[in-house]
Amino acid sequence: MSALSMLRHAATVVADRGRAYGDARQSMDAIAQRWTLTLGHPVTAAQVALCMIDLKLERLRHDPSHEDSLLDVAGYAAILHEVTR
Repeated sequence: MSALSMLRHAATVVADRGRAYGDARQSMDAIAQRWTLTLGHPVTAAQVALCMIDLKLERLRHDPSHEDSLLDVAGYAAILHEVTR
């Protein structure tokens, strides 16, 4: 898969997830609120997106060719851009 087609596919995945789970910004905000309670200190939506990217990067360390994790990194990077605008 070319880089461009992977990014297009990642965009489709982000759109599909939005239809299934709602607005990405709202989801990241809700997760940040939950993690704030769990961790006992403030967590931002941007930090949630960064942590999800980090999770996917750790999985890619074991298998750098795992397409699903690569797509997720691209998708969470796009969401990070959205929540920091």
